[in-house]
Order: sequence, then C-alpha cells, then structure tokens
Amino acid sequence: MDHDVSHALREFTQRYIELWQQQRGHAPASQELYGVASPCIVENRDDEVLWLPQPFLPTATLVKVENALELQLRPDIHTFYTQQYAGDMGAQFESQQMTLLQVWSEDDFIRLQENLIGHLVTQKRLKLSPTLFLATTESEMTVVSLCNVSGSVVLEQFGSDKRTVLSHSFTHFLSMLRPTLN
Repeated sequence: MDHDVSHALREFTQRYIELWQQQRGHAPASQELYGVASPCIVENRDDEVLWLPQPFLPTATLVKVENALELQLRPDIHTFYTQQYAGDMGAQFESQQMTLLQVWSEDDFIRLQENLIGHLVTQKRLKLSPTLFLATTESEMTVVSLCNVSGSVVLEQFGSDKRTVLSHSFTHFLSMLRPTLN
C-alpha cells in the first residue's frame, strides 16, 4: 500500500510542477519559504524561492511519533512524509481546496513530528480516534487528515469528532487531487 502512496504522491507532485511551468514559466515558487534553507531550492529571487522536490535523505520514518504515543502509525503516512523534500502544494479534491503539506528540510521534519505528536496528544485527551494531518484548508478550524484506524482521508474539525470522509483510500485521494496555484 505504501508503494502506491509513493507513486501517487510522485505523480501529483509532477502534475503540480507541470502546472507551474505551464502557467508561470518556472518551477514552483514560494514567498513564505524565502530565506529558509532547504535542499529543494533551485533559485532565490528577490522575494521568493523556486523549488523542485528532492529525495528525502537520510532515510527516515515517523518512529519518534510512534514511540512518543505508543501508537503504531499506518505505513503510508511514513511514506507520505518521508519520500521527498518539497514545498507545500496547492490542491483541490472534488470541491475542497487545500494546501498539501510537505517537509521542506530536516529542521522542518523535526517540527512536523512535534506538531503530529501535539495533534495526537490532543485527540487522545479528547478521546477521539487518531488522525494525522495531510493538508490545511481555508478554514483554520478544519484540516484534511488520514484516519489512523480506517485509512480513510477525512475532513475534520479540530477538537471534535465531526469528520467527513473524502476518500476511503489514501492512494485514491492522492490520485484524484488536482494541483492548483497558490
């Protein structure tokens, strides 16, 4: 299953890069990541950085998150967050706009793990089933997540059990994502 997620993420990333090249004539750009070191950077401009995905080296997993919570995570979430360094990518699934989260650097990977631990601790305290965030939405109160129990991709409201299934398969979700420009 995680191999399928790897392929689907690679394919989506390629579609995202192609959209940038078609619409803007260059690699994906980010103003938010300007000045933040990353192996992805291909060019620094006045107020933005151009980037392309790079292999995630050294090889890593989310085992620190698992150990902190004594919780086994789905293999495909490890793959999703440790396959590549990349900038966050605009996307749409059906009518839902989102920003697909990615790891920008080794330092960003540490921060991601801390945020996942915080998210899971809050869910445990509220007696909610565990989810792992994948994307942000326009609303600060909702996030797109992977349900660690079912493997479904859900739109969830922070701090509540209100969840809407977007896809029963993480691979299907990634395959159906349409790239959008930020």
